[in-house]
Amino acid sequence: MTICRWNWPIISNQEDLIHSSPRPCNTRPSTLIFNLIISRHFRLFTILWRDFAFVTPTTLPRPHWKRLTTVISVISTLIGAPSSIAYAGHHTGQSGKPYSFAAIPQFEQRRLFRIWRPILDELERQTGLSFEFIGTAKIPAFEQSFMDGKFDFAYMNPLHVIKARQSQGYIPLVRDGSRQLKGIVVVRRDSPIQSIEELQGARIDFPSPNALGASILPRADFARRKVSFVPRYVQTHSSVYLHVARGISLAGCGVLSTLQAQKASIRSQLRIIHTTRGLTPHPFSVHPRVPEAHRRKVKQALQKMASTPQGQRLLDAIPMKELVEAKLSDYHAIKDWKLESYYIKQ
Repeated sequence: MTICRWNWPIISNQEDLIHSSPRPCNTRPSTLIFNLIISRHFRLFTILWRDFAFVTPTTLPRPHWKRLTTVISVISTLIGAPSSIAYAGHHTGQSGKPYSFAAIPQFEQRRLFRIWRPILDELERQTGLSFEFIGTAKIPAFEQSFMDGKFDFAYMNPLHVIKARQSQGYIPLVRDGSRQLKGIVVVRRDSPIQSIEELQGARIDFPSPNALGASILPRADFARRKVSFVPRYVQTHSSVYLHVARGISLAGCGVLSTLQAQKASIRSQLRIIHTTRGLTPHPFSVHPRVPEAHRRKVKQALQKMASTPQGQRLLDAIPMKELVEAKLSDYHAIKDWKLESYYIKQ
């Protein structure tokens, strides 16, 4: 029997969804809904349902908004259908649901989805397991969720690894071996400021209190040099750079990889005046409730991805340029440098 999979154009990301229109299909509506659930677009619609702040009636033409909200409403009534329908043929977690994965929200959700969903798809293909991308719009929400053990797998910063280990027993699997995590302080390119000592008493933007490279490492350096300042937490690295570029803030903190990921029109307006000490970068970590056999499968699949040009291109987007095994001992500098004292409980 030929299955009609809700004849939407091929959708690679949320922006494409906003501008796409369905093609005519003669299949019965009940079959369309069923096939939508078992299709790959099911994940995209669940992401929209859970975190649709980027789609509002003001950003969509009225006909598109009506169509989108109708489809999501229908799906929401069926969300309780057995997960085996949506993930037929895949192994799942102990609860029968797909394994949950979340990444620290350094970027806005659409960008994170574009980075991680292809990687999770490749992991599914290689391991036979299922993965659901869980979006968290703000870093504090991400922190609270992994502290509560809500994620089976997570991409987190080195301080998060220590906290997650203490609270839930998370285990680092792999990391980038080609670089170190360093914080940067940026000002507008035309600013006369040349050093962080000149920021005495200034308002400085940070993504969140506990972003390691973009907040804790710079704040530790400010303290070492006895520079007082007024912090403002603006949720994402992108917001930091945008505020400084537009002159809203005198200076802001981030990390080099997220600065390089900004549009050229933003990067060209910024200048780095300080770089912090370096730490071992973010690991891909796993909760100990995931069976050892599944942890091993995921680790081996990531290593295999890194061994092929196509797989490495996916990992480069994280960025993870040279994938190596991660160990808890890689992150001892967190304690040696007393960085936990800069952690702000929220």
